[in-house]
Amino acid sequence: SVVYLQIEAEVQRRKQLMHQSVERRNIISKEYKPKHPEVYTLQDSFLAPEFLEIVKFCTSPGADLQGLLCYLESFSDKRIYRLPVFTEEFCQTFVDELENFEQSDMPKGRPNTMNNYGVLLNELGMDETFLTPLRERYLRPITALLYPDLGGACLDSHKAFVVKYSLHEDLDLSSHYDNAEVTLNVSLGKDFTEGNLYFGDFNQDPTPVPKYIEVEHVEAQGLLHRGGQIHGALPIASGERWNLIVWMRSSVIRNQLCPMCNRKPELVEAEGFGDGFTEPSGEDEPQTVNVCAL
Repeated sequence: SVVYLQIEAEVQRRKQLMHQSVERRNIISKEYKPKHPEVYTLQDSFLAPEFLEIVKFCTSPGADLQGLLCYLESFSDKRIYRLPVFTEEFCQTFVDELENFEQSDMPKGRPNTMNNYGVLLNELGMDETFLTPLRERYLRPITALLYPDLGGACLDSHKAFVVKYSLHEDLDLSSHYDNAEVTLNVSLGKDFTEGNLYFGDFNQDPTPVPKYIEVEHVEAQGLLHRGGQIHGALPIASGERWNLIVWMRSSVIRNQLCPMCNRKPELVEAEGFGDGFTEPSGEDEPQTVNVCAL
């Protein structure tokens, strides 16, 4: 049938994405001249002092969820939390670097099927030097307390990208859930009005009439939420909005059940982090990272 052929074509397209991404990354690493090379390696000075306090608490003996919640802003009972992440100075420098890349003639991949403007940060070479330490050293102590049921203590891979909303490009983002166990969404600026995020049900327990809540973006602050939380972004009214999105995955969780097809995954080999599925291994770090064949 036509639908089957369309699905088969989409599966094949997605299988090609990783190879194309590796090719783009090779070209960028050889030919792109960063404007702010310092932003490619994570430093404590990029992080808000309040964020470092939260991490310090989470790594202290006897740290528990109730203690952590004193540091965070909570929204409803949906397990959505706001916290300071970066300094405003870092956000401005990072956006300046991203604009420099955007204006270059380097090849660019789309962050996902819903965002047409933005940057895949692994293609910029930021995975090993910035994003992996951010996930392992700083975010995992926090997610271990907030989301233990979602593998928060063993988030072992990620996909990170920056999305851009502006009046003549992408204005908003339709309702969806993420291919992630836990998502971090940080507002990097610039000046914009409106464009709040809205959150509905968790995808595994929808209600007939979902109750949506709106959450405002605050520059340099991040929202942590479950990847399966249905959400979207309302249209911006003016200016430009840049957001860093980090989809964090736990192979312990997704090797049991693929969050996209809701079945036990059939794995095929992939390059890089793939979609966060890994072959079982006795070692701490997965040796082979794979994607669900579907």
